[in-house]
Amino acid sequence: MIFGVDEAGRGPLAGPVVAAAVFLSKPRPSGLDDSKKLTAARRAALEATIKRRCHWAVGVVEVEEIDRLNIFGATMLAMTLAVEALCTKLGCDPLEILVDGNMTPAGRRPEWRWPARAIVGGDAIEPCISAASIIAKEYRDRMMRAAAAQYPHYGWEKNKGYGTPDHMAALQEHGPTPLHRKSFAPVAQLLLL
Repeated sequence: MIFGVDEAGRGPLAGPVVAAAVFLSKPRPSGLDDSKKLTAARRAALEATIKRRCHWAVGVVEVEEIDRLNIFGATMLAMTLAVEALCTKLGCDPLEILVDGNMTPAGRRPEWRWPARAIVGGDAIEPCISAASIIAKEYRDRMMRAAAAQYPHYGWEKNKGYGTPDHMAALQEHGPTPLHRKSFAPVAQLLLL
């Protein structure tokens, strides 16, 4: 049993970081790829198929923890939470975990107890990581659309919290919200003014 793990939301100025862990059932969904390479419609359709046919879980780390740990630490925590939740759902541990990127939480989170292998570009190579990238992105995008309703000035329904020109202009005009990452330079600089 092998899990794929990926995250969404390392770079934005606002919102949580979300990781997903996926165990692909057979037959695995066809058309899996890096979530960033898929159209929104294709990603949504694949998400529904993955959720229906496979085993999955997410780990969410909110802004306060991102600011406390730093984004790297928060990402490692989100991955750990996702894997722990999937192990709990399945009632067992995986043989191995494939993680997108060049590092895993092994040795970086005290709770991490599973064999893991980092694969650079894994979300385009390993189907289980592709599935995790889709679940993580869709889950986080939904969270940011909901946050956009609460904080309408920042365009999060479109930019998902990334530092786009419209988001930066709104940040200058309206200031940071509780969902902005105070440890990120553009937000920190505004707080110093």
